[in-house]
Amino acid sequence: MPNPSTLAMEEQWKKEEADKSALEKAYQSGKKKGDATTLDPNKLDSELLDQLPSPTGWRIMILPYKGQGQTEGGIVLTSETRERQQIGTLLGYVLKVGPQSYDGERFSTGPCCKPGDWVLIGRYSGSRIQIEGGEIKLLNDDEIIATVPDPEAILHQF
Repeated sequence: MPNPSTLAMEEQWKKEEADKSALEKAYQSGKKKGDATTLDPNKLDSELLDQLPSPTGWRIMILPYKGQGQTEGGIVLTSETRERQQIGTLLGYVLKVGPQSYDGERFSTGPCCKPGDWVLIGRYSGSRIQIEGGEIKLLNDDEIIATVPDPEAILHQF
């Protein structure tokens, strides 16, 4: 017969998982304890994306990279610290692109990024918008510094 305290903990974990926002469910934890949670774009709910505002003009909407929940030494970071990390992040996932982005003479070679790309941005560039489960940033199309094939290849030091 299973231990009652084990059953209670499993019930609590199931409840916590059910209470997560649609954005939080799109993140998956690393293989080891303390690994960074990474965004799995395939888990982004289309209903969530439809609820987000559409960028106008030359603006781009990104989802900032979410850092580690624990240091290498094993110290668990508070939600406030993780929020500060997310504000100062240099990496983001492109969710939507405005209709006039990368138009005109300045971008004669075409778009620098498209929805689904990971990009590097200026540390405090863009406007922050709070949504359920986190935040998004709206940037101008010329604030994208580079595209990144693998977000885990970048060292995230805050």
